[in-house]
Amino acid sequence: MKRISRVSLCCLGLTLSSLLLLWGRTAAFPPRGFFPRRAARQAEFEQAFRGVPTPEAAREDLRNLTKVPRVAGTPEDYSAACYVLKAFQEAGLEAEIVEYRVLLPMPVGVRVDLVEPFKRSGPTPEGAGTKEGKDRRVVLGFNAYSPSGDVTAPVVYANYGLPEDYHRLEQAGIDVAGKLVIVRYGKCFRGVKTYVAEEHHAAGLLIYSDPAEDGFRRGDVYPGGPWRPSTAIQRGSILYMTKYAGDPLTPGLPATKDAKRLALQDAVTLPHVPTVPLSSEDAAPILKNLGGQQVPPEWQGGLPFPYHFGPGPAKVHLTLKMDFAVRPIWNVVARIKGEFQPESWVILGNHRDAWTYGAVDPLSGTASLLAVARGLGRLEQQGWKPARTIVLASWDAEEFGIIGSTEWAEEHADELGRGAVAYLNTDVAVGGNHFAASSVPSLRGLLREVSQAVLDPKTEKPLYNVWLEESGKSRNAKDAAPVMPVLGGHSSAEGVNIGELGAGSDYVPFLQHLGVPSLDFGFGGPYGVYHSIYDNFFWMEHFGDPTFKYSVVAAQVFGTLALRLADADILPFDYEEYGRAFQGYLDGLEKETAGGKQVEGGLPLEPIRAAAVRFTDTARSLNEKIKEASERGTLAADKLATLNQALLRVERSFLLEPGLPGRAWFRHAFYAPGVYTGYAAVVMPGVREALERNDAQGAAEQLEEVRAAIERGTQALNQALAAVEEAPGAGGAP
Repeated sequence: MKRISRVSLCCLGLTLSSLLLLWGRTAAFPPRGFFPRRAARQAEFEQAFRGVPTPEAAREDLRNLTKVPRVAGTPEDYSAACYVLKAFQEAGLEAEIVEYRVLLPMPVGVRVDLVEPFKRSGPTPEGAGTKEGKDRRVVLGFNAYSPSGDVTAPVVYANYGLPEDYHRLEQAGIDVAGKLVIVRYGKCFRGVKTYVAEEHHAAGLLIYSDPAEDGFRRGDVYPGGPWRPSTAIQRGSILYMTKYAGDPLTPGLPATKDAKRLALQDAVTLPHVPTVPLSSEDAAPILKNLGGQQVPPEWQGGLPFPYHFGPGPAKVHLTLKMDFAVRPIWNVVARIKGEFQPESWVILGNHRDAWTYGAVDPLSGTASLLAVARGLGRLEQQGWKPARTIVLASWDAEEFGIIGSTEWAEEHADELGRGAVAYLNTDVAVGGNHFAASSVPSLRGLLREVSQAVLDPKTEKPLYNVWLEESGKSRNAKDAAPVMPVLGGHSSAEGVNIGELGAGSDYVPFLQHLGVPSLDFGFGGPYGVYHSIYDNFFWMEHFGDPTFKYSVVAAQVFGTLALRLADADILPFDYEEYGRAFQGYLDGLEKETAGGKQVEGGLPLEPIRAAAVRFTDTARSLNEKIKEASERGTLAADKLATLNQALLRVERSFLLEPGLPGRAWFRHAFYAPGVYTGYAAVVMPGVREALERNDAQGAAEQLEEVRAAIERGTQALNQALAAVEEAPGAGGAP
């Protein structure tokens, strides 16, 4: 078959205006990183790809994948792996199942009985009396990695379970040591709640779903609406993932069959406080029977009675029996080998395991990943080959602790360090119609550009236009519509909101351990059934994406990002935007430490400011030279290779050789999950964590580490600049 990648613009019969229609109504042309002579074929590839995903295929994939619960390490999970493998292979891709053996605890028995001031047995079975509650394969409501325990103690209410909440209790003269603490979900990763309870010597922890967060106080509950009904339980891991991600017993190494494993008592990510999730129905009688002072207004939740601190008179008997065992998990990995740069990898990932049926989290993303596989397979059948290798990965055991992706990344650390171009993640691909994304600054321009090339199904406008409008509303309205965000941190100040990457999904090992540029995206909306039995096909069909058109758009975004990164002549990174982000981070840090509030005399910021300015100026010069080379449409092949290799090295330059103090697995100078947030990103974490400890010398030392990282990045930019400043030669295609 004749390679359509060699078809010329005139043979295609395409005019500039028709190319613009192919590209998208407002999309930039040619796209970032492409020489004009190759933009025509790229437009055709993308248009052909975006025509493959259909609502009917997305609906069918989701229906099949959500028929039974898919907890990691179970036979149903393996069945889903086989489904994905078959779909990859039927699309024409080379694919395999990769097994690891990791610590996966499972619940044997969970009891939460109120024993004073009256007796009440619990927990109430989730979905009791409904069709959703009848499947015996649904795992008990539990928090993964909680230890077993048998505790009878009075109860204290501690709001969200953050350090400041315990400080407020101390001010009220309340000591939680030896007591059971009850806290509500929200504000931080649930494992942080257990970590702080452990710091304060609580005997046990109950985490409940308050209707003010995601229940009837937000709107109609399932099945009449999208919000959490009173018996719904939020399962989830409480692994201390701010120390390291992945299998607790093999930190930094892949959990292969013969891997050397830590003893349980030596695994520092394992909690020591028995922890159980509760529904609001089971939390209500406990909270209603707490005495003591009435809580401040900001602690009052959505249940219809005044909340009190306690302790008591409510007393609870918590009994929890867990089975800790090493169990198999299964990643499914497909590759499309690059024609010119096979050692350079563009990786697309989504996790497949769920706590129950997982229609939104994560199988909406799995449906999108399968649509991408079919679209790329269709292009291959037409003669297309990517310039760089594309890897599609269906990760396992993400819910337990970002495990499948971490073990694979640790096993392939050398190859990823040398050649990984970017990691693209979607977890919750579709839970509504509001687009959200988090990204390293160098990929934000690409995200904006791709969002101009696809249409929003509801408005038929370019997705970027809708995203921009909603970003403005969310910045200006205090009471913005409740929207489930992509997990991340702060927002971009320019145009659309793009967050920083913290934790909570499979980009963590790629960006924060290995320095691979990463992004995460999805469509969100009112979503109250997170990690419950009601996250099912009915919910998606009635509330999340009834037409499955947003599933199509998610796949179009996912695949278009991959195509541009895999085929661009010059890798489409914008490090000038990274430089502006640096300067914004420093402005924020200066405001936080103004007047010596945290560090006497202030932080020594001038050297790092100068470094950030040099980085930004160099990146600006590089952007200008790249633009000139792109307009010429040529660059000598050896210079092009040097340029792209230098661009790859910039993000790696931000890795700290010793890692962050106290948690060396996290190595990125700029981004890590917060110790007391878990999900949200902490920017320049080494500096900020030292400030939290009132360690002025440590903060200055970490500031110097960040300055050195920026200087290393500038050196890589100068190498890229030297390559592109050379006189153009023949060649230029990757």
